[in-house]
Amino acid sequence: MAAPKGWRLVWQGRCRLLHTEPSAPPVPQPSSSLYPPVVASSTAKSKSAKIRRLEYFYQQVHEAPSIEEKLRVYGRLQRLKYVVYPQTFALNADRWYQSFTKTVFVPELPPARAESAGLDLSNLRSLVCDALLKEHFFQRKRERLYLHREQEHIMAPFLTQLVSSLTAALGSHNPLLAASCLDLKPEVNFYWERGETVVCRGYRTGRIDPVRFQIDDKPHVQIRVPKQLPEFVPLDYSVPGEVPVINHKPDKLPLFRRQYDNKVFIGSKVADPCRYGHTQFHLIPDKLKRRRWLKENLAEQIEVVNRANGITSLFAWTAAQAMYQGFWCEADLTRPFVSQAVVTDGKYFAFFCYQLNTLALTVRADQCNSRKNICWGTESKPLFEAVEGNNVKGFNDEILLQLVHFLLNRPEEL
Repeated sequence: MAAPKGWRLVWQGRCRLLHTEPSAPPVPQPSSSLYPPVVASSTAKSKSAKIRRLEYFYQQVHEAPSIEEKLRVYGRLQRLKYVVYPQTFALNADRWYQSFTKTVFVPELPPARAESAGLDLSNLRSLVCDALLKEHFFQRKRERLYLHREQEHIMAPFLTQLVSSLTAALGSHNPLLAASCLDLKPEVNFYWERGETVVCRGYRTGRIDPVRFQIDDKPHVQIRVPKQLPEFVPLDYSVPGEVPVINHKPDKLPLFRRQYDNKVFIGSKVADPCRYGHTQFHLIPDKLKRRRWLKENLAEQIEVVNRANGITSLFAWTAAQAMYQGFWCEADLTRPFVSQAVVTDGKYFAFFCYQLNTLALTVRADQCNSRKNICWGTESKPLFEAVEGNNVKGFNDEILLQLVHFLLNRPEEL
């Protein structure tokens, strides 16, 4: 008898009928019967354990429900960190600060966007001269000032009066200033990581740690606004300069390490509507004035002090603003942040513009990051030559015009 179609006989000791069609695929096992994935211990000293702890930390920051919680988680781990002082005695500190913040310095200012046409410069000049004469008249008639207190008694009140008078006078020409907030001696803080080092003492000896930095700044006056200033260049602009490479530890600058709260602060809380920076004004103290450097034959360090102050202060301010918007080293910027600064000793003024293009400064985040932060700046020039009696000699209109351009800077839609 012929075998049915689709079947054949296979002899294995006795006759059996076998089906020729392929067998059905195996039924997958339920997930409950599989073993859990093998992961490194979170408390071990291995590299894989360190990577797991780091990824868990990043996950916590990413999943934070609010900006306040994200900042709290970001600064929760307290380790020894280098405290960066914007106003410092250290020689050539500007190159070190550029390396810490990945900043390229351009020795000129970007083109001014604001137009000064229609402004009464003579009225603005009289406001500045009146503020200067007022402080010199009331302070000079007193007894001799205490040592290293001239800036505090004369130039600090003059700078406060100068900023408030010009801001009020230009409020009608710049609607952004009318809605701004003026802070007197606020605190500005920023904490970040840059580079790696080997722990050389303590129970964590031999481990590789990121190099941690903190800036604790205190500008004399700053202006915060509810809308962001426009960018000077595109976010991915290739600036021709290079970031200085420093192969020494920050201890050689010297910088010293401390352990206290890791703080990110722009001068106000996150809920403040004026969450963007406009312009900062920094007053050089008596111990860093020009005559000290000239007396020690270090005239080239006069501009170094100004550059170091402008770079670090504006980096801390713009970076803190970016973190208030949810950006950080593992979630880099999608738009640049811009702020301005004026560094002065009351007579000589230097101007700086800063554009923050990246917060990815850690070793892990900076591997394929071509962005650089940019700082534009000028050398210091005198606003006046001398105050004699009731007259201000040699008033410099160029410095006044640059102050006006800074204060008139605003978004294009305004």
